[in-house]
Parts: sequence; structure tokens; C-alpha cells
Amino acid sequence: MGLLRASFFATGQFVLLCGICLLTFDQLVLFKTKDAERKEGLRGMLAQAKTVAAEKRDVIDPPDWAAFSLMSVGSVTMLYAIALPKKHH
Repeated sequence: MGLLRASFFATGQFVLLCGICLLTFDQLVLFKTKDAERKEGLRGMLAQAKTVAAEKRDVIDPPDWAAFSLMSVGSVTMLYAIALPKKHH
């Protein structure tokens, strides 16, 4: 029963943190880089940022209510994990 409680608590905490992340960001921009084009160090990172800006990127734009929904579902799941009855031997 302890493993079930911990699993529910960890799942609820993950969902809650995902909701908090969505609350802080308006949209997520995804882009791919080829390993052959990747350069090491700070110069490579800055040069890569300039070249990626011209490429087409995938954008995830969640609705405004998604963050609050994830936070509430995660919180309720964590409360459920705490309220699970303890198994008596």
C-alpha cells in the first residue's frame, strides 16, 4: 500500500509542476538541431541561435485554462494519496 501511496503522490506532484510550468510560460517553441551542425561552447550556442531563428519551428500554445486544470488535478491527486487509508496487519 505504501508503494501505491507514493506513486499517486509522485504522479500528482508531476502534474502539479507541469501546470506551474504552463502558468509561467505563454508558449513553448520546439526546434531540432542536427548533431553535425552543433558546435561546442558559448560561441557555438550563439551561432546556432542565429541560424535556428530562420528555420520553421513547432510552437505549442496551450489554452489559458490548461495550467489551472493541471494544477488542480495534481493537487487533488496528492491530497488523495495522503488520504488513502493505511493498511493494518
